[in-house]
Amino acid sequence: MQLVVGRIGKPHGVRGEVTVEVRTDEPEARFAPGTVLRTEPGATPPTTAPRSTVLRTEPGATPPSPEAADEPGVPFRVPAELTIEEARFHQGRVLIAFAGIPDRNTAEALRGTLLVVDSADVTPPDDPEEFHDHQLVGLAVVTPTGERLGEVARIDHAPSSDLLVLRRPEGRTALIPFVRAIVPEVDLAGGRVIVDPPAGLLDL
Repeated sequence: MQLVVGRIGKPHGVRGEVTVEVRTDEPEARFAPGTVLRTEPGATPPTTAPRSTVLRTEPGATPPSPEAADEPGVPFRVPAELTIEEARFHQGRVLIAFAGIPDRNTAEALRGTLLVVDSADVTPPDDPEEFHDHQLVGLAVVTPTGERLGEVARIDHAPSSDLLVLRRPEGRTALIPFVRAIVPEVDLAGGRVIVDPPAGLLDL
């Protein structure tokens, strides 16, 4: 399973740095210099760089040289993998310089690209009360008496608490605060989350 850890935003400065929208709880580890991140297949920027057409290369393909990216009529291909040369935090954002991205025009061609890792490469949390999103998505949601309520569709990370987005059998969704008082047990081996919702929670 491919996990999205970030989304490339607009360029920063003229030396090829880009802003990255963080989608991981471990940005220092995920965006450490030397880290190789895959780009999401089919992800293309909403806008194109000047004199460039953005295409997706096949895995393992060699990205074109920076010189080629600057030549009119020569397309810049978003590489299948990007290697982080430098990462720093600036005013609450992550700024990243990738190998082979030398200037603002080339960086603009990366805008909108998703950065992903394989779930098999993600180390399980040490804390037994902590879970990665992908571990929870798809689990059955049942009450303490075994009544099936639906399944976990996704996780929303709200300021006050994380929320399980429950997909109900009839198709609608409900939000369940991921707190022990309401979610007393997560049974990964059994493929289920036990939820004891207060009256009216699932009707909101």
